[in-house]
Amino acid sequence: MGTEKRTTQEWQKLDSAHYLHPFTDFKGLAKKGSRIIEKADGIYLWDADGNKILDGMAGLWCVNMGYGRQELVDAATAQLEQLPYYNSFFQTSHPPAIQLSKLLAEVAPEHINQVFFAGSGSESNDTVIRMIRRYWQLKGQPDRQTIISRVNAYHGSTIGGATLGGMKGMHDQLGLTIPGVVHIDQPYWFGYQGDLDIDAFGLEVAQGLEKKILELGVENVAAFIAEPVQGAGGVIIPPKTYWPEIQRICDKYEILLVADEVITGFGRLGEWFGSQYFGIKPDLIPFAKGVTSGYLPLGGVLVGDRVAGVLNSDGGEFTHGYTYSGHPACCAVAIKNIELLRDEGVVEQVKNVTAPHFAKRLAELADHPLVGEVRTIGLMGAIELVKNKETKELFTPKGDVGFICRNACFANGLVMRSVGDTMITAPPLVITVEQIDEMVALARKCLDATAEQVLK
Repeated sequence: MGTEKRTTQEWQKLDSAHYLHPFTDFKGLAKKGSRIIEKADGIYLWDADGNKILDGMAGLWCVNMGYGRQELVDAATAQLEQLPYYNSFFQTSHPPAIQLSKLLAEVAPEHINQVFFAGSGSESNDTVIRMIRRYWQLKGQPDRQTIISRVNAYHGSTIGGATLGGMKGMHDQLGLTIPGVVHIDQPYWFGYQGDLDIDAFGLEVAQGLEKKILELGVENVAAFIAEPVQGAGGVIIPPKTYWPEIQRICDKYEILLVADEVITGFGRLGEWFGSQYFGIKPDLIPFAKGVTSGYLPLGGVLVGDRVAGVLNSDGGEFTHGYTYSGHPACCAVAIKNIELLRDEGVVEQVKNVTAPHFAKRLAELADHPLVGEVRTIGLMGAIELVKNKETKELFTPKGDVGFICRNACFANGLVMRSVGDTMITAPPLVITVEQIDEMVALARKCLDATAEQVLK
């Protein structure tokens, strides 16, 4: 199929010699050796040694339609044969980008009718920064530059995206950040140690946005950006009081609301977008991942009428874009992917069948001696690992037990991701009820293996 036949050890040697992996301790990986994944089908992967693995992370939150969908391969092939590439810079366009733009407007919230294409979620959030600041320039309020984000948020790995994100480890290495970005607390109920109930906590954290706006001065604040559900931060699901209060505050001070839907878009929560699930009206929605089910790289920003109206009527040239904005083959795959999601009723299946079953079965793991909390929303789940189940005492140092559990998962044929000592999962949206049962059984086996090592 285009790659040479080599042993696992040969691949590992070449890998360590030439390939620098993202978010990886290069030295540590070189000693251990990478796991070589050779093929995939449905919700399963196979490594170079023939081991079958249930992919509980949908690749990297992206393979919504599962592996092996020939329709997506055929869409890419047909487009590559007809028009493999052309740009959108020179007052030109092409049918795949136009058709996809129309299709996205159909599935997006009603107030969103236009899209700007990028190549990834990181590029999409860099675009968001440019659009926000250009919008306020055109509105005659150029001092409104500050973007408010959240602690422990993830908005990509470019300088702009990493600045928007609120992950300390990334900022410690970043050095240079973009000015005009500040962070407020995240709505992390499990990590809260105060006396408020969950609804009061949600309100208090949301009201931190208003406090920050007033502290900075309304005339200086441009936007608030947040993931509907924090993904890489550990599947942090906000209390039901959180998003309505955030919307109220954004409306009150007329700041732009940005919902980063790189993870929650395209059916993950049982709605086309997480914004629809939570009933909010964002001005900008950066997206990527699930738009093509990961088969080809594509991202973009869905632009609400409020912002698009200003950019279209008053903007002149918007001096921003990418070589691969609206790449024809990527757009063709996205078109087919959205059609499959729609025509096969995948989003409705998540909402009505698989997400409720996923929630029920994953909740059963709460009885495990290692588990302090289980939370789910749509097909996203988190399992909090604790040292003491009764007191919710955490392990120290943070992250060691999560790493042990992640390795136990790999050893037992399951992919779950560790975020500190939180195990997270987001399987392909096409997972069946029976496969959810299989996944939960594997997860319990992995928790047992971890407990044997750490609960003594």
